[in-house]
Amino acid sequence: MFQDITVEECSELRSRKELVLIDVRSPSEYAEASIPGSLNIPIFNDQERAEIGTLYKQVSVSAAKERGLEIVSAKLPAFIKKFAEIADNKAVFCWRGGMRSKTTATVLSLMGIRVYRISGGYRAYRQYVVEQLQQLHFEPQAFVLHGNTGSGKTAILRKMKDNGHPVLDLEGYAGHRGSIFGGIGLNAHNQKMFDALLLQDLQASSRSPYVMFEAEGRRIGKITVPELMMNVRAKAHHIRLDLPLEARIVQIIEDYKPWEHIDECIDSFRLIKSRIHTPIAAEIESCLLSEKYHAAVEMLLNYYYDPKYTHSSGEHNEEVSSVIQASSVDDAIKQLEKLVLHQLTL
Repeated sequence: MFQDITVEECSELRSRKELVLIDVRSPSEYAEASIPGSLNIPIFNDQERAEIGTLYKQVSVSAAKERGLEIVSAKLPAFIKKFAEIADNKAVFCWRGGMRSKTTATVLSLMGIRVYRISGGYRAYRQYVVEQLQQLHFEPQAFVLHGNTGSGKTAILRKMKDNGHPVLDLEGYAGHRGSIFGGIGLNAHNQKMFDALLLQDLQASSRSPYVMFEAEGRRIGKITVPELMMNVRAKAHHIRLDLPLEARIVQIIEDYKPWEHIDECIDSFRLIKSRIHTPIAAEIESCLLSEKYHAAVEMLLNYYYDPKYTHSSGEHNEEVSSVIQASSVDDAIKQLEKLVLHQLTL
């Protein structure tokens, strides 16, 4: 028979790279939020799940189980084959460790495929994440990167991560860049997925001497940044990044690719249009519509984002400890690596 394991035991096995997690919930449940890194091998697709749920509520539990068995029986060979193709140790879970994961684990066990089942399912995992984010005592020295819009902070941190530095990519976890234009071209995550991704990297970097992340507000799109990160930020070494205006314009255009998302850009701009001096706002909109992106971005920075950043930068009452004046993103990375290593040796 299969063996139940707790979320904590599962986390420990995964930290040693000894376990593959498999979410057997429907594709839409998986897409909404799951345990980061898990695979989706659904026992029921969305339509089948809806059908069984209707039978459960409107007819009887017995009718729902009979229909479920009928559906599973028809797809059993293909379902088992997918699991057999995964050579590593496996753990399955559903919403609350109920019938879907129990059925999966039992059938696989009968076919000689050993799997664990996560007790309490995704619901127990979500509770674990919430508790950890409330209780976690984070030791590494934090370096927080500040800078005007377009300074390439996210690009710099992601390249730093590629170079082996511990980085918390808050915008990546949110699937949002944090501004009114921030969701353009991205798939936004909900709070559950943000929290899970954040905790995963917090735990992974907990034994590192330092960690880096961007100076974000309490909200990134629709996501609320946990109080834990505000506390870590309050004790951090704050670094301001200064890049020339031209480099910032180029970075923004590379990030947003407005030619691929012009309708979204126009819609987002119109949400802030009334906050910009009327003649300037009209010119920005005209430039966007006529594909003069460089001019539009330059005016947005000069007349909206830079003044807004200057006003908001004092809200956290944080003293900037270091300033990096760079000519480009690559130059900033070189200087940031030297600065961080120097600070760690003090």
